[in-house]
Amino acid sequence: MDQGTFSATFWGVRGTMPTAHPSVMRYGGNTSCVEVQCNGITFILDAGSGIVNLAHHLPNHAHLLLSHTHIDHIVGLCCMSKIFSPDFSMDIWAGHLLPECMVDEVLSQMISPPLFPIPIKAVAAQLNYHDFYAGSELFHKHFLDRGIQIYTYALQHPDRATAYRIVWNGKSLCYVTDVEHVTDELDESLMHFIRYSDVVIYDSTYDDSNFTSYIGWGHSTWQHALRMGDAAMVDKMVLFHHDPSSTDDILDQRADYIEQHHAGKALMAREGLTLVLA
Repeated sequence: MDQGTFSATFWGVRGTMPTAHPSVMRYGGNTSCVEVQCNGITFILDAGSGIVNLAHHLPNHAHLLLSHTHIDHIVGLCCMSKIFSPDFSMDIWAGHLLPECMVDEVLSQMISPPLFPIPIKAVAAQLNYHDFYAGSELFHKHFLDRGIQIYTYALQHPDRATAYRIVWNGKSLCYVTDVEHVTDELDESLMHFIRYSDVVIYDSTYDDSNFTSYIGWGHSTWQHALRMGDAAMVDKMVLFHHDPSSTDDILDQRADYIEQHHAGKALMAREGLTLVLA
């Protein structure tokens, strides 16, 4: 947890459900989880199944920023070893639930009998919950002390979702997953949110050729991610939240297209990838 650094490491890059099959092992089959180290603070973007492996490398405190609470984005939380340690604490942030409910209520429903043998209120770690309305800037003493700004944005997704923009020392990283676009249109407001970012991690679940079959499901396509990156003048667009049916060979084809048409400006997310911003 080095001060003066800004990096992102991918521990889970799939969407919908964890996928365990030889045909997906090169890119990885765990669901959404990205570790961000920013000037001495550990941020975790979503708690999909990838967080189980990340947990073995975490310090004694982290901030978990949830895009939303569909099961593929929180399924790893109950099995991460750190929540059973009294030496660990975590601040959990969610911007999509108010005013109907709060994030501790949602997680308590999942992590409790008969779905899980131990209720979340009985785990040894200290869990602090923060609900907010997407569109707000997040404030915490940790962020202020380290000169970090975190901005949020409401995404188009069933049951709502939240995008995050983490800014430090003139560098910015955006996490924009589980967002549906209008066919053939670029969202000007979302483009403004991600504009000039150094890294944008973007929902790339589907392909333009089959997108119309999934309208209303709350996701985007890898081609639309590239269009958004170009239009918003993003330095590096990371295609993320791969569909479970997208094999390594399919993702390799997309990577080849990127190399030919967007070299240096985009790449495919894969487990184990680390990007250094500063």
